[in-house]
Amino acid sequence: MTMTPEIQPEIELPDPGAADGPPSVRGKAMTIGAVCKALTPEFPEISISKIRYLEDQKLLQPKRTPGGYRLYSQQDLGRLRTILRLQRDEFLPLRVIRNELARGRTEADLPTAAREGTSGRRVASMGVKERGATFSLEDVLEETGAEGKLVAELEDYGVIKGEKRNGTQWYDETEREIIRAVTELARYGVAGRNLRVFRTSADREAALLQQILQPALRSRNAARRKEAIETLENLAAVASHLKHLLLIRDLRKITG
Repeated sequence: MTMTPEIQPEIELPDPGAADGPPSVRGKAMTIGAVCKALTPEFPEISISKIRYLEDQKLLQPKRTPGGYRLYSQQDLGRLRTILRLQRDEFLPLRVIRNELARGRTEADLPTAAREGTSGRRVASMGVKERGATFSLEDVLEETGAEGKLVAELEDYGVIKGEKRNGTQWYDETEREIIRAVTELARYGVAGRNLRVFRTSADREAALLQQILQPALRSRNAARRKEAIETLENLAAVASHLKHLLLIRDLRKITG
C-alpha cells in the first residue's frame, strides 16, 4: 500500500483570532495548529498529520494564504469534528464518511450522544496505539451486567486477556466492551465456545493488515510510524464495514 509522502511540519502562523476567545467559539480563521488544539479535548489522538491526511483524502478543503499556509473556517472545524465522530462513534470508513458528507450530513445531524462525544453503546477506545483506561473485574461485572462465569469462559477461550495486578484482574476499555457485547449475545444462548469463529476471524484480519503495513510500522522514522498507525486504524474501519456488509448479505439469504 502506498503511504502518504512524508511532509515537513507546517510552521504555525500567529492565530488571527487569539484575542477573541477559544478557537472553538470564535468565528475567525484558524491555523492547522489551532484546529488541532481545539479538537484535542474530545479527540486526544488527533494530530496535524492526521488532519493533513484527511485533506489528502479530499474530505477537507481549507483555504490557503498566498504563502501556502492552511486557514480553517468554523465550517471546516465543524466538518472535521463530524468526520472524527463518525469514525469514532459509528466506525465508518472514510469512503462512507465522504458519501455522508456529500449528502449534506453535518454535526447537527448526529445523534445527541454522538455530539456529546459519547455513544449509547458505550463506545470503547478504538486506538490501536494505546489501551486506554483499565477497569477491575468487579467494575466490569457491575457496568456490563455480565456474570463472572462468562468472563472466565472468555478468558479460557482467548477472547479476552486481562492483566492481574495485586490479586485483582484488570481489563482495558476494548475488553470491557467485548464483555458487554458477549453478554448481549449470551441472552440468546451464545456461549463462549461459540465465539471462536469471531476470534479466528479477527486474528486473520489483524495478520493481513500487519502484513500490509509492517515495513512502515517498523520504520525508525517516527513520523512514518505514526502515519502507519493512522492508516492501520482507517483500514480496520474499512475491514469492519466490509465484514458487516458480508454478514448482512448472508443473513438476507436466511430471511429470503
